[in-house]
Amino acid sequence: RHYLKYFDKMRCLRKRSAVSFLGILVVCLLFMNLYIEDGYVLEGDKQLIRETATHQLNPERYVHSFKDLSNFSGSINISYRYLAGTPLPRKRYLTIGLSSVKRKKGNYLLETIKSIFEQSSYEELKEIAVVVQLADFDSAWCEGMVQDISQKFAHHIIAGRLIVIHVPEDYYPVLDGLKRNYNDPEDRVKFRSKQNVDYAFLLNFCANLSDYYVMLEDDVRCSKNFLTAVKKVITSREGSYWVTLEFSKLGYIGKLYHSHDLPRLAHFLLMFYQEMPCDWLLIHFRGLLAQKEVIRFKPSLFQHMGYYSSYKGAENKLKDDDFEEESFDIPDNPPANLHTNMNVFENYEASKAYSSIDEYFWGKAPSTGDFYGIVFEKPIKISKIKVVTGTEDRQNDILHHGALEVGEKIVGSKKGRQCTTYLRLGEFKNGNFEITDVEHKVLFDINCMRILVTKSQKEWLIIRSISVWTSQTPNQ
Repeated sequence: RHYLKYFDKMRCLRKRSAVSFLGILVVCLLFMNLYIEDGYVLEGDKQLIRETATHQLNPERYVHSFKDLSNFSGSINISYRYLAGTPLPRKRYLTIGLSSVKRKKGNYLLETIKSIFEQSSYEELKEIAVVVQLADFDSAWCEGMVQDISQKFAHHIIAGRLIVIHVPEDYYPVLDGLKRNYNDPEDRVKFRSKQNVDYAFLLNFCANLSDYYVMLEDDVRCSKNFLTAVKKVITSREGSYWVTLEFSKLGYIGKLYHSHDLPRLAHFLLMFYQEMPCDWLLIHFRGLLAQKEVIRFKPSLFQHMGYYSSYKGAENKLKDDDFEEESFDIPDNPPANLHTNMNVFENYEASKAYSSIDEYFWGKAPSTGDFYGIVFEKPIKISKIKVVTGTEDRQNDILHHGALEVGEKIVGSKKGRQCTTYLRLGEFKNGNFEITDVEHKVLFDINCMRILVTKSQKEWLIIRSISVWTSQTPNQ
């Protein structure tokens, strides 16, 4: 009951001038860091985030919080009830967390759990753990749901892949009489504040179960072999810094974290539980940990399937149009140096086209002979290449006349390496290029690849994505 006493103590804190001054200073520093550069926020969220800046946190309350929670790596002292399953016998690669409450209309939890297991292979199942938190205070509903889960997924519980937990109401902070930010009605504030606490308790429980953690909502459909896709993406980011990788653009769906960050995130949600919705807090969290830009991968691995929201049964028809349910093959895109002689617009540099992240290269009107070059760190065998230019809102910024070539025999220094000979594989059609069975058409190990402009154009050029699939690593 540590946090019950903790939150009561904060609410009863007396106003002292010295503490007020220190509190205001801390909050100013915090919000300077949060808002001085908001360029990384998704376009659709910018207005919402600007609104949050107009609401000041209570300085006396949160200076106390910062002191008490200075050790963000420590776990929260909570007693969890195991409703189904037992502690995991070994650490897994990925934990999938779900928090569910009783809905006025519809219930999708069983379908979500089913989708997780059905869309995973036997080998993938060995590397995942699913933790379901029943976060409703209605004990009869919890008991009924546990019975349904235990009947339908008994073998997964026995195999140690599925755990169902519950946190008693006594551990929750006060949820009545909270601040009504954004003019939300009182019941809405209570709902989203409790949801923040639910997620904090779930994150705290999952902190040591695996290497990575992904949060889903309880009304989600999964893509086939999503774990394999996640592993491939994590491997591709090896050596780079990230806090959150996103595999869906909706809400709190498909957000991936290092498990060692979960205690800090749990504390963070508890500290600001009444301030704003959880998905807004998550944007601030990754920003405070110095990840300024969204790192979201396409296609999405998770889709929202619920028609009714858990809040008052309101309609919620949100869908992720980047979701693909059937199995797909994420490109390998082996390590490479990227360069171009085109005039790059602002910060849309060459590297942004060579990944599955939702970014792109953007160059000003290219001329005949201009190129976008890729020099691989090691010679490779390629099975498939796909290049997409233009975007939905800039459909004319495509490569109108161009070709794709692969090369061998590298010369030059490390920074200025290039191939001496090139083989043309084909021309772009309607701004796109795709070729398969490359290893049967190219007899040499490929060192370079380039997109060549074969005719000047007045339109600018967006290279939306470059995807390379390798067939095997050549013998060195």
